[in-house]
Amino acid sequence: MNSAELKSFLDEKVETYHQPAFIETDPIQVPRKYTEKEDIEIAGFLAATIAWGNRAAIIKNAEKLMLLMGNQPSYFVLSASHSEIQQLEKFVHRTFNGTDCIYFIRSLRNIYKNHGGLQSVFEKGYSNDESVKSALEYFYSVFFELAGERTRKHISNVKNGAAAKRLNMFLRWMVRSNLGGVDFGIWNKIPKEKLMLPLDVHTGNVGRKLGLLQRKSNDWKAVEEITTVLREFDPDDPVKYDFALFGLGVFEKF
Repeated sequence: MNSAELKSFLDEKVETYHQPAFIETDPIQVPRKYTEKEDIEIAGFLAATIAWGNRAAIIKNAEKLMLLMGNQPSYFVLSASHSEIQQLEKFVHRTFNGTDCIYFIRSLRNIYKNHGGLQSVFEKGYSNDESVKSALEYFYSVFFELAGERTRKHISNVKNGAAAKRLNMFLRWMVRSNLGGVDFGIWNKIPKEKLMLPLDVHTGNVGRKLGLLQRKSNDWKAVEEITTVLREFDPDDPVKYDFALFGLGVFEKF
């Protein structure tokens, strides 16, 4: 396919998968159960954090975590007692265990009480003349203001070249318009054109097969490479193609 044909093909796949039905098998359904902004942010962040592995298991465990938080994620983060937080010791999703979970809640409490919340941290880190890389770097530094060395592996550090798939996915959820019935669009100071593709095995493999990505490693340089190409197809909303690439990989085994 030439460039025009490839754009047409991907646009068609975006139309196919950028639908509310997409939510039925995606972790975004977990924050979709809430209406308050802070609940959406916290539930979304936690669901995105454990979004690796079997998708059914991701959703099941994210819902279990919400239940452990009384299905009131914002209230729990801000108000849970020490003993209530310790109940999270029983939570586990793959290598994300209770120790990690407790650190996440304590760090989120610090973020909401001392930094104005998740939106404020990401938007403060964002710089208008860059992509969201600066926001991801700043968020990492704030998130680990508390002592939590074991848990660092669960938040991608783009300074070290990580692709930050789950953080970029979370930003897509928060920033992109909800007109398609999937993302939320509740943050307004990070332009959607500055978002970066949530690159994973599926989107990376499909991207290479389509000639969108030459780099063999799924790292930050690969994220920059493929997002740059996607911006040529749609400068205003390049990460809408996440739906096309992911759908082709997961649902069509492209």
